[in-house]
Amino acid sequence: MHRRHHAVPLMQAAEQSPTLARLTGLARDSGERLRQVQELIPPGLRGTVRAGPIEGATWCLLVDSNAAAAKLRQLVPALLAHLRTKGWAVEAIRLKVLTRGR
Repeated sequence: MHRRHHAVPLMQAAEQSPTLARLTGLARDSGERLRQVQELIPPGLRGTVRAGPIEGATWCLLVDSNAAAAKLRQLVPALLAHLRTKGWAVEAIRLKVLTRGR
């Protein structure tokens, strides 16, 4: 007997799997959070910051350099306050500096 495998679009597969649907939702939420705070991040730093994982009430921002992370640490209270005014239940923002593979 031959089994036919049909290609399924990625988004459809993600929606049909509870685990993937949850991860897709978290990734979408993380991206939306970053869009909400973009205006608070200095223009020169915006390109160095990416949305990271959400773990409970903690959101992670991925940053390209230690210098950018140092500046963003100063902005964390304002970012948190802004997110809360937009209805996000964020208690903490963690910054993770991405290291380049050598």
